[in-house]
Amino acid sequence: MFKKQILFTLILTSAISFGQVGGKSIYQFLDLVTSPRQAALGGKLITIYDSDVNQALFNPATINEKMDNHLSLNYGSLFGEVTYGTAAYAYTYDRRTQTFHAGVNYVNYGSFDGYDENGLETSGFTGSEIALSFGYAYNVPNTDFYVGANAKLISSTLESYNSFGGAIDLGALYVDEYNDINIAVTVRNIGTQFTTYAGTNEKLPLEIIAGISQQLEHVPLRWHLTLENLQQWNVAFSNPARAEGNIDGGSTPEKVGFFNNALRHVIVGAELFPEKAFNIRMGYNFRRGEELSIEEQRNFSGISLGFGLRFNKIKFDYSYSRYTLAANTSLFGLTINFQ
Repeated sequence: MFKKQILFTLILTSAISFGQVGGKSIYQFLDLVTSPRQAALGGKLITIYDSDVNQALFNPATINEKMDNHLSLNYGSLFGEVTYGTAAYAYTYDRRTQTFHAGVNYVNYGSFDGYDENGLETSGFTGSEIALSFGYAYNVPNTDFYVGANAKLISSTLESYNSFGGAIDLGALYVDEYNDINIAVTVRNIGTQFTTYAGTNEKLPLEIIAGISQQLEHVPLRWHLTLENLQQWNVAFSNPARAEGNIDGGSTPEKVGFFNNALRHVIVGAELFPEKAFNIRMGYNFRRGEELSIEEQRNFSGISLGFGLRFNKIKFDYSYSRYTLAANTSLFGLTINFQ
């Protein structure tokens, strides 16, 4: 069993290809966290295998019969007027052997004042994006491996420009029940634009994520380790505020070393009492913390906290994610079990 785990881990960490990181692709809202639980654990979590119906939005291989007839609604705001949310629902039929999943991601960018090239005010405008997903998972016979896929239809409206596209997510999950270890990998947002904003076809935010988590034997805690953006090794950007001044009045850009860049792929999280009615969660996103930190000032960027509270068949979740001194995000979620 241990040899199988090592082999599967090597396969996950070797699944690297060329891709894009922030600012080089469209439909970036697809990478927003999908639930308070995921946000509190650092984001991009793909290894949870339980009744949390939100998890299938990031890893379709986690779709299972425990999600049957669960509906989840999540809502949050980003830096003022920008609001976003998700919804997810799963249904099991055929003697509880076939589970299907449906989800929605949306973001509303709020209202903007319009101006022409001369600075004269024109009419106001808005922007919004939405994605509809449909997913299914399959347990490989006589094994602890699960594979799944999401198919997504994507619509984007930015001022007078519109785009429509499609994408799929592919996921794999290995569940070692004896050691309480889950190992997973996903390839997200493989797709294209069907119609473009202005005649130019642009890339979607392709991303490869790998993760591992374990429930400790004698402590009511599950830890999570996630490796994001494996499709691209160099994800670091030089921070202009950290440039070093030269004698001639110029400056030398910040140099990001190997270890620093490697850490920017890492997200860690821990959930206390994961199987109880009350859960406490904490996570740290190294890339967020490094990119948004301020020189000579501690602002705790990258840290996230949250909790979950279940009352009978209703569960409330909350998360708080630290970005900068001036911008933090709270996310609220409600899950209803209709069984």
